[in-house]
Amino acid sequence: MQTITVNTGRPYDVLIGRGLLVKAGELTARVHKPCTVAIVSDETVAGLYMAGVAQSFQNAGFRTVEYVFPAGEQSKNMAQLADLLDFLAQNELGRSDLIAALGGGVTGDLTGFAAASFQRGIGCVQLPTTLLAAVDSSVGGKTAVNLPSGKNLAGAFWQPELVLCDCDTFATLPEEELSAGGAECVKYAMLGDGELLEIITKQGLNAKWEDIVAPCVEYKARVVAEDEKEHGVRKLLNLGHTVGHAAERLSGYSIRHGEGVAMGMMVLTLAAEKRGVCARGVTARLEAALKALKLPTVCPYAPEDIAKASLGDKKRQGDSITLVLPRAVGDCFWQTIKTSEMLDWVRLGVEKGLS
Repeated sequence: MQTITVNTGRPYDVLIGRGLLVKAGELTARVHKPCTVAIVSDETVAGLYMAGVAQSFQNAGFRTVEYVFPAGEQSKNMAQLADLLDFLAQNELGRSDLIAALGGGVTGDLTGFAAASFQRGIGCVQLPTTLLAAVDSSVGGKTAVNLPSGKNLAGAFWQPELVLCDCDTFATLPEEELSAGGAECVKYAMLGDGELLEIITKQGLNAKWEDIVAPCVEYKARVVAEDEKEHGVRKLLNLGHTVGHAAERLSGYSIRHGEGVAMGMMVLTLAAEKRGVCARGVTARLEAALKALKLPTVCPYAPEDIAKASLGDKKRQGDSITLVLPRAVGDCFWQTIKTSEMLDWVRLGVEKGLS
């Protein structure tokens, strides 16, 4: 088991290994005295892990209550949040109690926002069961739900008290879900670890995932420690997300988050390479890694639609929007452009081929 400490205003540990869910109660008791724990999960994950996790907490002296909601991105909304908050109130949770997110990114985001909101903040434990949640959304304290106008537009920064990444759970994931999580691993490789990108390209979906998760979490922990509330360097973690969120929205959220991120990275990397701000060959290396994970490398939507949907992103400020772009593998930066320039960037990234 590996332990990575995230040094935010309230430091916490991310534990990475195998067989951690059956020890969830014991490990949580090390950082929080026994209390009531509301375990939140979607219908799919609850059927796999809820009983075992609840028993683990009970064996460690916690009282448990369980909240299960319909699986899918469509549940990440204000109505579901309100229902969860009411559940917490009906079960008489207080500020000394805990809420545990058992599942993927939707569960983590919804649960984290509920924890930040309920009685102005109660403790949260993240128990990610997908690769995407393990390497990204469970760490760093960004929580949110979607609005009709765009993704993740209502939320809060709320750091968990503990994160348990049990890599055994990845074995239950459908291939397309594992692929989607791999997109975030590629993102971290593009941001700071060219060697990791080569490992992903060579191993693809047969990677030893605990060895991939750890460097991704270590990178994110360093960035979050430096910039907890995303005023500076943390913006880099949005690589692929501006266009990716637009693609998700245009699909009616039928494509997975990781698939959207893969499209977003390809579009803006190709555009950056065409504009000469990115080294030659970077797009090809990115494409090879994404293909190894069976991820999309082409965004199927019209440039005009992508650009318009991108402008609903939370990274827009008035008539400007921030893009994260690569200079080289392992070297990315952000650039603020006028919203009127977005269509030109997208067109360059959608049109295949380099001059």
